[in-house]
Amino acid sequence: MSAAAGTLSGSPGPLPPLHRLESAVHGPPRPTTMPDGSPAWLATRYADARQVLSDHRFGRALLYAPDGPPLPEAPGLVDSPDLMFNQDGAEHLRLRRTLRRAFTPRAVARWRPWIASIVDDLLAVLPARGRPVDVVAEFALPLPVAVISRLMGLDASAHERLRHWSEYAFSDGSRPGEEVRTALAEFTAFGAALLAERRREPGDDLVSSLVRAADEEGGIPEAQLAHLVCGLVAGGHDSTMTMLSNSLLYLLGERPECWPRLAADEEAAGTAAGRLLHLIPLGDDRGSARRAAEEVEVGGVLIPAGAVVLADCGTANRDPEVFSVHRTEDLFAPLEAPTLSFGAGPHYCLGAWLARLELQLALHRLAAEFPGLRLAQPPESVEWRLGSTSRSPVRLLVSW
Repeated sequence: MSAAAGTLSGSPGPLPPLHRLESAVHGPPRPTTMPDGSPAWLATRYADARQVLSDHRFGRALLYAPDGPPLPEAPGLVDSPDLMFNQDGAEHLRLRRTLRRAFTPRAVARWRPWIASIVDDLLAVLPARGRPVDVVAEFALPLPVAVISRLMGLDASAHERLRHWSEYAFSDGSRPGEEVRTALAEFTAFGAALLAERRREPGDDLVSSLVRAADEEGGIPEAQLAHLVCGLVAGGHDSTMTMLSNSLLYLLGERPECWPRLAADEEAAGTAAGRLLHLIPLGDDRGSARRAAEEVEVGGVLIPAGAVVLADCGTANRDPEVFSVHRTEDLFAPLEAPTLSFGAGPHYCLGAWLARLELQLALHRLAAEFPGLRLAQPPESVEWRLGSTSRSPVRLLVSW
């Protein structure tokens, strides 16, 4: 239900970096239109956006009802009704229970040593690449692919296919329909085959634990499990790569004074990672869509039954009534309230702790290994990766 303006490939465009996007005006929920022109309501204040995301009377599954808003002509994985994120109630909880234990803060903390080793391995080969080096191709892109592959028990031979399929999973509708359908058919077939393989030969990887938990839960359709596997791959790859690339553009382009502290203090790097996740959105679209199952009052405004509501998390994260520190101030100050960058309520992102850890370790160890890292191109020359619901630099040249 999201759409980012753009083309199929990168574009130098007149596009600002995401940390410089103008946010909407804060105020009570108000009528707006979706990218396809259909009507919706826009929630921009923190409390209102949080209510829309948390209140059970606003659902995702209702968006896919026969009388719901039109879907893109070539919907990506993100628009599949079989995806866990697009289900509500008991169906959603059953799928979520199969993964919840794997992504607790304690579980993610146990992964820290080998994630750090992946970061270090990537950093070790950077000097041999020559200068300037594309930090997206050599670091921001391979890091999350290697992490999600390790979690799922996949070897390096799968990396290129996972990257390719992930580009189509969050298609914004601008890619050719047949191209999207072909890629997603291959992707879901891969997910189904991986599930079957782990049933035959289980291991200690995430997919094996998913199979065990799903079998214990019982009654979960195989199509939903295959989509769950694909969603984990695509989400783990796309979000982290986007967050890291955009954070590096901001830090090296506008906040170089923060680099020494990121290098010296891993805990401070973790605080900065949390604030960067909070302040830099993943894409240009205005928030998470929900549909009202009944008439609901939000922020003093009555939202009619059946209406689509967009929770503008990027604007809500800058609500002056809640957050006093903004992007031009202290990156090392803890947030005053939980960020909405990972959503809220029953659909809160299960991978939030993993995303924070990857960004923390990547920034800390990159800054420590390359204290003189700097941009080797003007920030305004950045070419943007488009055609997806997220946006990040196609390449980012750095030197030291």
